[in-house]
Amino acid sequence: MSIGHEVETKEEIEREDQLAESEEDSKRVQPWNKQITVRGVVASVLIGSIFSIIAMKLNLTTGITPNLNVSAALLAFIFIRTWNKLLQKTGIVSAPFTKQENTMIQTCVVACYSIAVGGGFGSYLLGMNKKTFELSGGTSVEGNTPSSIKEPGIGWMTGFLFLVCFVGLFVLIPLRKILIIDYKLTYPSGMATAVLINGFHSRGDKMAKKQVKGFIKTFSFSFLWGFFQWFYTAKEDCGFSQFPTFGLEARKQTFYFDFSMTYVGTGMICSHIVNLSLLLGAVLSYGMMWPLIGKVKGDWFPADIPENSMKSLNGYKVFISIALLLGDGLYNFVKILRVTIINVYSRFNSRNMSSASVNEDKAVSDLRKDEIFIRESIPLWLGAVGYILLSMVSVVVIPFIFPELKWYFVLVAYIFAPSLAFCNAYGVGLTDINMAYNYGKVGLFTIAAMSGKEHGVIAAMAACGLFKSIINVASILMQDFKTGHLTLTSPRAMLLSQALGTALGCIVSPLSFFLFYKAFDIGNPDGEFKAPYAIIYRNLAIIGVQGFSALPQHCLQLCYGFFGFAIAINLAKDLLPKRIGIWMPLPTAMAVPFLIGGYFAIDMCVGSLVVLLWHKLDSKKAELMVPAVASGFICGEGLWTLPASVLALAKITPPICMKFLPG
Repeated sequence: MSIGHEVETKEEIEREDQLAESEEDSKRVQPWNKQITVRGVVASVLIGSIFSIIAMKLNLTTGITPNLNVSAALLAFIFIRTWNKLLQKTGIVSAPFTKQENTMIQTCVVACYSIAVGGGFGSYLLGMNKKTFELSGGTSVEGNTPSSIKEPGIGWMTGFLFLVCFVGLFVLIPLRKILIIDYKLTYPSGMATAVLINGFHSRGDKMAKKQVKGFIKTFSFSFLWGFFQWFYTAKEDCGFSQFPTFGLEARKQTFYFDFSMTYVGTGMICSHIVNLSLLLGAVLSYGMMWPLIGKVKGDWFPADIPENSMKSLNGYKVFISIALLLGDGLYNFVKILRVTIINVYSRFNSRNMSSASVNEDKAVSDLRKDEIFIRESIPLWLGAVGYILLSMVSVVVIPFIFPELKWYFVLVAYIFAPSLAFCNAYGVGLTDINMAYNYGKVGLFTIAAMSGKEHGVIAAMAACGLFKSIINVASILMQDFKTGHLTLTSPRAMLLSQALGTALGCIVSPLSFFLFYKAFDIGNPDGEFKAPYAIIYRNLAIIGVQGFSALPQHCLQLCYGFFGFAIAINLAKDLLPKRIGIWMPLPTAMAVPFLIGGYFAIDMCVGSLVVLLWHKLDSKKAELMVPAVASGFICGEGLWTLPASVLALAKITPPICMKFLPG
């Protein structure tokens, strides 16, 4: 799940675009087949694989993954510039590095790591395994039958991802001109990435050298720090992550700084309100609610029941998190659907009236972007034929992977997916909020109710993945088309890059998942890799199958309260003056620490504090360096995860256990 992304103002974006265009106008843009290079593909594979491992780790620990589009563009720039300089030192002259090639690499990397984020490895796919089945109550919960278990497997996971993700590439191809040019949707994340890429290729080497140095320093520090920490983690409860920063009592309630550079870097990329919302959720849950509910053990829930049972305190954690997620998701779903319908209707009515004046008002640079975007068109038949053929294959093959998900459910999903994908892509273009996970939940509840108690849980989670993957990939493609439109990159090159990245993600993501799955205790609520969304999605499916009978005593009333709280916060955010509304907490961000604790929220707030102080001391330098420094922190420790996993698989344990005990 990706939360929080800040974009530049409209005036800054236009100024950067004009600066970039002044240099580019004197050059001829290369044809699409020359925008994709061998070195670009190599860079895409390497960076995409690293980002997949990083995203997988974040998925399986906290479930929160920042938007790494800007980091992908930055690393692509650093990689190719370094490549060219190394070749120059050996006397080999290499082709110039263009912003089109930079865009192609960024597109491929984003497509690759987005499979790790949205492929369900930390949510609906992991929610099918035996451990999550037991954590959600086992056979004592109605509808949670032994037949509703499907253990992870590289083969079926890879096949399922290829089927559902590639369909998403073909859904909106016929509508790309309407969304990007006719409706002029902004796609803020795509636009911000384009501004960064244009800036890289117009400001010269001075800025690039500073960013490269900043990235290398923090990358090296983060990698070596991860290596150093490893020596003190001989057992599960050992290491620097056990340091009782605020005292031992606070640590029992998960309030401590765990020295994770990954979360500090993530906090630097996420907006301040996201990080503060996480901290608020941690204080409200582990600081107040769970200690109070724990005191009524034996009254609200049995005292002798296992801690991981849904009838114990764990049930309140899971279902209140779900209530916050559903309240926030429902509000934004209705809001964005309403905005989409109103905008489409108004544009449809005014299209004939305004079409004559549009071309007169357009700037020369805008016309040039539109001309390049339309010139190398993607045939409409390619989208239609690709979607129909892959849909037919999916209708036949997916029921073999998930016998519980009948072929007619898959067929209905593919009939409705294009309209849902359009609504989501339009909403992302307007608001930068991706609602694919909410469309997935709609599919989950619908199929759960229709499949019955015996097979409903597995069928519901598989349907969730089917809907979410198609809609998510389609919206990511449109966002990258916007980046390509602003950097004068051919849509054909963009589509091919997206397809390459998607294929790479469908192969790399299951492999990186199994690296963690075999090396660590994934899904353990007391361990590092809690995978919080796995149990959330399984319980969503159980609720869809049997209703609210799975809830412990008084939990339903608390869920109603937090569901209403999520809607009220969103209403306040939209109705209050902007200077007040921007400080309203985000319920989705608040929900995660309700389940897993506050330690990572403290790390991310440290990242926010670093950015805040840096901006106070030197705002211009901070704006330039924060993406590079944050990327270094994330990538360094993220890359250390790879050798740490290999060491764990080889049964090589660290030599020291560092623990803290009361005096």
